[in-house]
Amino acid sequence: MKKFLAALMILVLAMTGMALAEEAKVMTYADYVAAAIDDEVVIECYVQDHQSWWSDKITVYAADEDGAYFIYEMACTEEDAAKLVPGTKIRVTGFKGEWAGEVEIMDATFEFVEAEPFIAEAKDLTEVLATEELVNYQNQLAVFKGLTIEAISYKNGEPGDDIYVTVKQGENTFEFCVERYLTGPETEVYAAFAELQAGDVVDITGYVYWYNGVNTHITAVAKAE
Repeated sequence: MKKFLAALMILVLAMTGMALAEEAKVMTYADYVAAAIDDEVVIECYVQDHQSWWSDKITVYAADEDGAYFIYEMACTEEDAAKLVPGTKIRVTGFKGEWAGEVEIMDATFEFVEAEPFIAEAKDLTEVLATEELVNYQNQLAVFKGLTIEAISYKNGEPGDDIYVTVKQGENTFEFCVERYLTGPETEVYAAFAELQAGDVVDITGYVYWYNGVNTHITAVAKAE
């Protein structure tokens, strides 16, 4: 009996150690940033928004108190997609990838984590828009104030698809985007661009996505006061 109890205790301790080791795999944001491209990553984060669900995949904009993440085409059922409301905490396992400068998590799976909701506030990054520092805020929700619209065009030439927005800040020009799978034609931000034109000065809020340079995915726009 004593031998059985001893063996049972060893088994319990081993399983506890395995559980603790598994928990220790969860990275901080700093760990994630330090990880190499193609490394496996495990993070816990909070959903901020997501693109349209399709074919058992969903692309998520996520954040924690220290930074933000772009989770590309994460495996997800339609039922679970409906539960990915802003503020929901999830544990994500995938691989760190990069495409056209955008650092993202690829081939990801997830599980829900019970926690109080967290919604990140938009950071005012107006002063760093034209600097190399901006990339340090990649995927975070940001606001850029006092930008001048230089051009607005629709992918495929007409409303219904992405909107390409060229903005200027001083002598610098940037290409932003209204991503239809995030903020489609039925949203206020999409409709707002039908009322804007070249020369308007606006404040733009969006996720600091990257495509060969900053390509903010716009979530709100308003004429500057």
